[in-house]
Amino acid sequence: MGAFRFRKEERLSRKKTIDSLFDKGASFTISPLKIIFAPAEDGHGTSQVLITVPSRNFKKAVDRNTLKRRIREAYRLNKSVLAASMRLCIAYIYIAREILPSAVIHKAVRSSLERLNTYEKKS
Repeated sequence: MGAFRFRKEERLSRKKTIDSLFDKGASFTISPLKIIFAPAEDGHGTSQVLITVPSRNFKKAVDRNTLKRRIREAYRLNKSVLAASMRLCIAYIYIAREILPSAVIHKAVRSSLERLNTYEKKS
């Protein structure tokens, strides 16, 4: 049961790490998400995730929170797809201009995690 939790240690919150991620990280897009990732520099045992929804596209905080909750839930349920040995910093940015159903977001998050697995195998 503990495998499906989304703990505090899995949330990306250090400003230095976030700045490094956006400066040096690689990115790709799987609609409706843009994914930015980089290898974790500090000694965290798990991958860390940052989820953001721009207020430019969604003026109401209720809409932004709904989308963040859906992305967080999709990551929580599908993080087992990512190899346990991988330690990445990942940023999910919601780029669509409308609120899409949870199924679409789940599919995008799952395919992004599968793509991150293949990225790690190449390097």
